[in-house]
Amino acid sequence: MIMRCKVTVDTSHYPKEGPWTLPDGWVWTTLDNICSIRGGKRIPKGKTFASERTQHVYIRVTDMKDQSIDMSDLKYIDDDVYNEISRYIIEKEDLYLTIAGTIGRVGEIPAELHRMNLTENAARLTNIVCNKKYLMYALLTDVAQNHFSLRFHQVAQPKLSIETASSTPIALPPLPEQERIVEAIQTWLSCIHIIEENQEGISAMGEKAKGQILTLAIHGKLVSQDLNDEPAIELLKRINPDFNPSDNLHYEGGVPKGWLLCTLGEVSNYGRCVSVLADEIDDSAWVLELEDIEKDSGRLLHQIEKKERIISGIRHRFKKGQILYSKLRTYLNKVLVAPDDGFCTTEIIPITPIDGIDPQYLNLVLRSPYFLKYTARCGYGVKMPRLGTNDARKAIIPIPPIEEQHRIVQKTIALFSVLEIIISLNNIQIAE
Repeated sequence: MIMRCKVTVDTSHYPKEGPWTLPDGWVWTTLDNICSIRGGKRIPKGKTFASERTQHVYIRVTDMKDQSIDMSDLKYIDDDVYNEISRYIIEKEDLYLTIAGTIGRVGEIPAELHRMNLTENAARLTNIVCNKKYLMYALLTDVAQNHFSLRFHQVAQPKLSIETASSTPIALPPLPEQERIVEAIQTWLSCIHIIEENQEGISAMGEKAKGQILTLAIHGKLVSQDLNDEPAIELLKRINPDFNPSDNLHYEGGVPKGWLLCTLGEVSNYGRCVSVLADEIDDSAWVLELEDIEKDSGRLLHQIEKKERIISGIRHRFKKGQILYSKLRTYLNKVLVAPDDGFCTTEIIPITPIDGIDPQYLNLVLRSPYFLKYTARCGYGVKMPRLGTNDARKAIIPIPPIEEQHRIVQKTIALFSVLEIIISLNNIQIAE
């Protein structure tokens, strides 16, 4: 949750300098200037955890993992113990900060644990006046963690005082930038998580990870759903009252609320191409061949004018923004959105989605492992398998609300960019 409290801040007592010089609009501050810090409470002497599950969870440091709470081994307290420590709770809007034993863990509280009791070995960060996730990530930086490690009381069990935690330096940008930073961090963390689950060679892993990202994307698991988004069927019916998608379409795993299942033929002009003879094409026109498209990545390798090529026969005309789909040897996954007008071999199908379908989103569906499996089942021919027009038009396409389509495209592009950086860095390291 992002706290959007309107506050008037007196910066005169802020630290003028920190570990580094900040960009314009940023300020060095301390933890106590952007939240309240409150301690938890130990179970009263002579009391123990409840032997059975109750309404009162007692959150321990051992439960605090991966910036959240591990729910697998929670402990509970009885009503009489709760009544003695009922003031020492933590809420879903707060962050926790461990201050004893394992010092410096920070994380969020799941909604299920709203107003549950907090151990004395952690502090509650509440009344947060900046982006909560930004503060969490700021407290996980070396600046904050070094502050904790250099200043806790060195006793049998290390302890970080509330006073010391309060003085933790925080580099604070404007709120819109906090939100952009959080989004970027989460994008990188998503990639790291995918990489950790794919422990193969980096380049091979990168392609596998992209496939996993696309699979999550077209099953509604890459970005969150917004109940305020206009359902796909309502948008498409509003744009075209005669739109009537097929019933009883099956899609493994189903789709989230607000999504719609259609066939490719219902949501695009697949197979209805504009063709011209090669000798009618202007010499300066872009002429696209299959070898100009990199397999799997959809990256355009060459953009060559007709005068630099010898061509004959019939060509398909395509427009900027159309999806260019190779129906020949579909396992090569040569699909991209045209960056300009041009003409292509008839093995490439220019596709225009209907209004209400983001071409970039449909491009991701056609590149996904799901669609590749479909074409492998339906393709004909042995040496040069291809996808027939009728089979292509029957392919089931999951359609989210248009706002979610845009979010999926943006998230996928961001994740793919991070993966490309990781693969490039790995290739440089190998070369060295």
